[in-house]
Amino acid sequence: MKFSLNWLNDHLDLNDLSVTEIDDLLTFAGIEVEGIETRGAAIDHLVVAQVISSDKHPDADKLSVCQIDAGTDSPVQIVCGAKNYKVGDKIPLAQPGCELPGGFKIAPCKMRGIESHGMMCSASELGLADSSEGLMILDTDAAPGTPFADIVTPDTIFDVEITPNRPDLLSHLGLARELSALTGRKLKSDIAHYRSSDDNCQPAESSDIDIQAPETCPLYSGHFIRGIKVAPSPDWLKEKLEAVGLRPINNVVDITNYILHQTGQPLHAFDLAKLKGGIQIRYAKDGETITALDGESYPLNSSDLVIADSEQAHAIAGVIGGEDSGVTHSTTDILLEAAYFNPSKVRATARRFNLSTDSSYRFERGIDPLQTLGTSKLAVELILQLAGGTADPQTLISGQVPAAPADVPFEHNACHRLLGHNIGDDKIDSILTSLGLEPDGGDWKIPTWRLDLSRQVDLIEEVARVFGLDNIPARTVGSYAAASKEDNTYSANRNLRDQLVHQGFYEALSVKLIAESQLSDDPATAMKGGLVPMRIKNPISDDYVYLRPSVVPSLLSIAKHNVNHGSSALRLFELGTVFSATPKGQAIEQSSLGLLITGDREPTSWRKPQPETLDFHDLRSVIESLCPGQDIQIHPITPQPGCHLALAAQIRIGKSKAGICGQLTPARAREIGMETPVLVAEFSANTLNTARSTERRFAELPRYPASTRDIAMEAPADLPNSDIEAIFAKIDQKLLESYSLFDVFSDPSGEKLAADKKSLAYTITYRHPKRTLEQAEVEEAHQQILKTLSKNLPVVFR
Repeated sequence: MKFSLNWLNDHLDLNDLSVTEIDDLLTFAGIEVEGIETRGAAIDHLVVAQVISSDKHPDADKLSVCQIDAGTDSPVQIVCGAKNYKVGDKIPLAQPGCELPGGFKIAPCKMRGIESHGMMCSASELGLADSSEGLMILDTDAAPGTPFADIVTPDTIFDVEITPNRPDLLSHLGLARELSALTGRKLKSDIAHYRSSDDNCQPAESSDIDIQAPETCPLYSGHFIRGIKVAPSPDWLKEKLEAVGLRPINNVVDITNYILHQTGQPLHAFDLAKLKGGIQIRYAKDGETITALDGESYPLNSSDLVIADSEQAHAIAGVIGGEDSGVTHSTTDILLEAAYFNPSKVRATARRFNLSTDSSYRFERGIDPLQTLGTSKLAVELILQLAGGTADPQTLISGQVPAAPADVPFEHNACHRLLGHNIGDDKIDSILTSLGLEPDGGDWKIPTWRLDLSRQVDLIEEVARVFGLDNIPARTVGSYAAASKEDNTYSANRNLRDQLVHQGFYEALSVKLIAESQLSDDPATAMKGGLVPMRIKNPISDDYVYLRPSVVPSLLSIAKHNVNHGSSALRLFELGTVFSATPKGQAIEQSSLGLLITGDREPTSWRKPQPETLDFHDLRSVIESLCPGQDIQIHPITPQPGCHLALAAQIRIGKSKAGICGQLTPARAREIGMETPVLVAEFSANTLNTARSTERRFAELPRYPASTRDIAMEAPADLPNSDIEAIFAKIDQKLLESYSLFDVFSDPSGEKLAADKKSLAYTITYRHPKRTLEQAEVEEAHQQILKTLSKNLPVVFR
């Protein structure tokens, strides 16, 4: 929200504080200042000028040629495109040599063949407003040629982020009240003036005001004013609204906006001539619609609270008024509304329409209910002053002012203990009193504008905030805390993420809900052991029906999105939570790591115009890199019927089941837009991190030479490589150092090798750690290995 320093000075004398000091005061009190902007018109060659004449441009329908009195010996000729001025109006004139905000320099020029010696300016062009329509028309007695800086007071605008728990700060009075407590300065304005009681109020008959939903509108007031004249607002009012980014509309609407930014109380004025019968505060009827002040039509339902007459809805309560009953220049009689609406109801309606207004922003956070009637009275006085007319002697009210917040028990000693510093009981009382609280025995009465204070610790926090945390001396240093299980898990996950990123992967972050159609993308369906997916009782849409049992469905959805946006090679991972349930409904929550790779192995280049595509071996190399030095085993399994995996394998780390990997069916790959293989893997993050945390042992480089032997064997075509590796792993031969598959041959035609056979060639390496091997012992060890393989596998050596 934007706050004007000049406006704040109306409530509190801040003239001796610099902008930096005010910024620090707010920041250290927990009120974030997002930006500071200096506005003003201390610009050279910018003067007050008066329009003498205005004629149509001979060669442009939308331009006018004006003669301007700028206090010089002769009139100045200006070509202008604005239409909101008339002869005799005074406007700001930027003369040649003037440099406007944004670096725009004024110089004589020709516009469609007509000379122009300057520019007539709008408020936004001078940096006095965020936006404006037409020229800035001045209401001043200053003579033409008077420097513009002499009639416009410079201002500083603070852009402040107000947290949702502090709606009391959503007004200039509220922020001034806060600064008063922080600085110890007395407010100029009398808060009681804005918080009058129900004096001069009259209970409304139900024919005038009928609250049909008291749970959502406990208080509603209306004041009738007749015979007003709607006209432009005076300069002082325009300047205040423009300072906070609002566009002046007319005197009546501007007064309601002024009261809102002055006190935080939203008001609304209805054109009385357009209302039929009394006011009804009711729920909308299904199928009812309203055209709002923003020109949009909104379909209402029975959960929306509206302000209506006997025929139709004229406002969405607390959110926005209706166009049909809005104040226009022809309005003469109005009904001024001031009300208190239930915050949660306004919030729900505003979110349903995706509509945030100045009014809904305040109502949904909670306004001060005790200022509703007082601000209405203030607005009536201003309307009578600026628009004339006659107001009814009394305000009609219906309902009751909501109850004040409950008193909060408070102990000074508890405050000293929690702060770790005794700042004195008198100082504590002074701080709480400056914030509007009142002592009541051992309790403190909470002002109605501080809805966030409900516990003793809240009051202690206020004391610390106003006293200043920098003023509380440090008494102890932080003590050592051993790393917890959660700390270790966080560090392990961070290291895992870093490694994958360094290997060229991109981390994906997705919602934990998936559609029912995505369940078949779970690669581990066959390994769930009777576990079932968890369905949401009240899904928000068909796309978010189940808590995901796997991260792979989310990765496939993200892959499809990237492919649709032009990506052809993907390396994605996600480390997140997955969910499942036992048949009895007991929820199980686990951490899981998912991988997805597809596309070319490397970018296309002159060296490789057609690079190879990623395959299962690339996925396996990634899997093995995650646990260096560990016994990683890949065991083929049969994909579950309905699962979208063409190939699947179980991942084991030592004797522990760690996850599953596989390749999507070509049909599923095409559905996400890929013609190349799409490979996925999913791990139990806990199992993986446990294996990665195993202590690593390093060995010195071998001192003695190795001896190698090659073997070729004929095996059934469907014999998994994992079965062969399992036998190698069981061989108890101390000289065996390693084995490596270097060739695979098959012949589907059956000419060179039976079609149901394949030929495998391995290199076997032998080494003794303390001496050079002799030929005989290598041969003996080699024959033992051949014998073991032929005994345990259906193979024939060639």
